[in-house]
Amino acid sequence: MTDSVIKLKNLVTKDNSFNDIKTIFAGLDLFNINEEELMVALDTLNRDARKNVNSLGDRIKKRYEKIQMEKHRVRNMYSFDRSYLTQGFLAGVDEVGRGPLAGPIVGAAVILSLEDKEDIIWEINDSKALSHEKREELAKIIEKKALSINISIYSNDDIDKKGISYCNNQVLKEASENLKVKPSIILSDGYAIRGSNIHNEFVIKGDSKSASIACASIIAKVYRDNLMKVFGDEFPQYDFENNVGYGTQKHVEAIKTYGITKIHRKSFLKSILE
Repeated sequence: MTDSVIKLKNLVTKDNSFNDIKTIFAGLDLFNINEEELMVALDTLNRDARKNVNSLGDRIKKRYEKIQMEKHRVRNMYSFDRSYLTQGFLAGVDEVGRGPLAGPIVGAAVILSLEDKEDIIWEINDSKALSHEKREELAKIIEKKALSINISIYSNDDIDKKGISYCNNQVLKEASENLKVKPSIILSDGYAIRGSNIHNEFVIKGDSKSASIACASIIAKVYRDNLMKVFGDEFPQYDFENNVGYGTQKHVEAIKTYGITKIHRKSFLKSILE
């Protein structure tokens, strides 16, 4: 039993108020605590004569069980990636920004340490399923723990000249092929990468199945969102910091009122500008 759990057990006494006990247990690291030690602490809460202290124990146990389910989900994502890897390194790749009326399309590729349990990144998921705050938090962790990360960008001018399908494929291709650590296999989200010189497997809804693709989707989303925030400061009428270039009502009305900016995709605006 660790000193922290012994301390918790000793502090749950009738001399401590419920708020004191609540504050003490709020400091528990439920992601990393040993289950046996947690059960000792919860048993202490359940043995207390006060019902609100007992209820606190029930709530903590439910939170812990939810975290265990989350850890199981993420471990399965890592196992999914390992099932594709026979040698070398695996890269996950994803893109953000295929559909907006303004801004670039961004692709990101990520190589994770799939065997080191200490380097598992908890709470990763499809970037669209995460809050802005959680994506920012996870992006920093991914940048710290990933073996290699690379980002590729094609501008709105590239999209107008070459077409969105071509640019979509190229950001995935270039992001994965230009990693400093060279992968032996690339997992891409949704469809295969055309013309890649590295073995590629595509995964339907890959950003919710593959740890590496999920991390790539987070890196790409955070990078592009922050870029659109800069453009939002430059062009405040268009609300880019909130719509990130997508065709919201406020964005479309701004186009009709003020015209287009240097980052708008003219090929996407024909029906609006007619």
